Amino acid sequence: MDTNAILDIGLDALLLAAKLCAPVLVTALVIGFAVSLLQSITQIQEVTLSFVPKAIGVSVALLVAGHWMIAETVTFTQDLFERIPSLLGS
Repeated sequence: MDTNAILDIGLDALLLAAKLCAPVLVTALVIGFAVSLLQSITQIQEVTLSFVPKAIGVSVALLVAGHWMIAETVTFTQDLFERIPSLLGS
């Protein structure tokens, strides 16, 4: 197993992690921004106000993107298992 193969697997894993967390993080970011904008307009300074909309939004994002996330993870894992013979053979 050479270092290029290890770096390639590591890069693929990092890209997969970034792709998988993007829908949840972007949803939380947009909802947090909207709630904070609403709070600044109405001058309601309640810290816990943004928790419930974020929790609901993240739950919806997981329901919508969950199947895609699992499919991407399964594809990555199958690709890793297919690489095993070539990694051990060299």
